[in-house]
Amino acid sequence: MTAAKREERKAKVIEVLNKARSMELQAIHQYMNQHYGLDDMDYGEMAGKMKLIAIDEMRHAEAFAERIKELGGEPVAEPAGPIEKRQDVRKIYSFDADLEDDTIDAYNQFLQICRENGDSISAKLFETIIEDEQLHLSYFENEDNHIETLGDSYLSRIAGTPSATGLTPQGFAIAKGGA
Repeated sequence: MTAAKREERKAKVIEVLNKARSMELQAIHQYMNQHYGLDDMDYGEMAGKMKLIAIDEMRHAEAFAERIKELGGEPVAEPAGPIEKRQDVRKIYSFDADLEDDTIDAYNQFLQICRENGDSISAKLFETIIEDEQLHLSYFENEDNHIETLGDSYLSRIAGTPSATGLTPQGFAIAKGGA
């Protein structure tokens, strides 16, 4: 294989890693905005978990950046898109479940591009992060289901709870036994 062909293949991998990084940056902003909103609405327990999920997304963004740098690329710093602000608590979790579902789908496609271009290390990175995103998806779907099924009685049970997240650097997935 020629050096030019190797560089072309590496560029394709860097491109998908940067797309993923941009998606993670958007997720960080979205989930932190929701964390603040939930905290303002006095749903501390939900706010605390949202903060931990945002920390997971920060770890993902950093892992993608580190891999991009290893490959000789420049990590992007712009989020993939705008965030939704001032969301109603009844809408947050279905919205986030859709985001995570789209992310898992995209990352599976990006993983295939890494494999097709001979980069098993980047493919493994996507596999690991997909596992975390699946944990997030399951959590968001469960919360949405509780809100949908139990409504105000569920929300009133959570209202007034402390966020109690402190400065833990672990993130949601690590706290749940993930990567």
